[in-house]
Amino acid sequence: MKVILQQEVKKLGKKGEIIEVSEGYARNYLLPQKLAIPATNSNVNAVKLHKEAESRKQQRVLDEAKMLAAQLGKVEITIPVKMGEGGKLFGSVTAKDIAEALLAEHKLEMDKRKIELKDSIKALGTYTVTIKIHPEVSAQIQVHIIGK
Repeated sequence: MKVILQQEVKKLGKKGEIIEVSEGYARNYLLPQKLAIPATNSNVNAVKLHKEAESRKQQRVLDEAKMLAAQLGKVEITIPVKMGEGGKLFGSVTAKDIAEALLAEHKLEMDKRKIELKDSIKALGTYTVTIKIHPEVSAQIQVHIIGK
């Protein structure tokens, strides 16, 4: 019997897949638990339409991420920090500081978890920071650290 999975079932498949299972397994377990629906023509068409809509949505999100990456590529931010004797910073510049500076200077709201720093910034200078916008798209911005 062919069924369409409504959610992921271990060792069977993922949501939306059309699979062949024994009639007893489908009738006694998958259908009553609402883990699957019978693979009729109308159900198969509905799943195809849903997958097409989902792929269009994913493509739109990817296009928006690429536009944001192009916008971020031109961005440079300046972060003034307190420094002590010998040009050493008090503390360090973190992803949170960079996210706050992006919001203040360019009105771009970024989650601090998407900002990738290899090490925290502990000296004055210009640094290139990577921002992960989408799993497939990232952008580089210039961060200038200056003393107050």
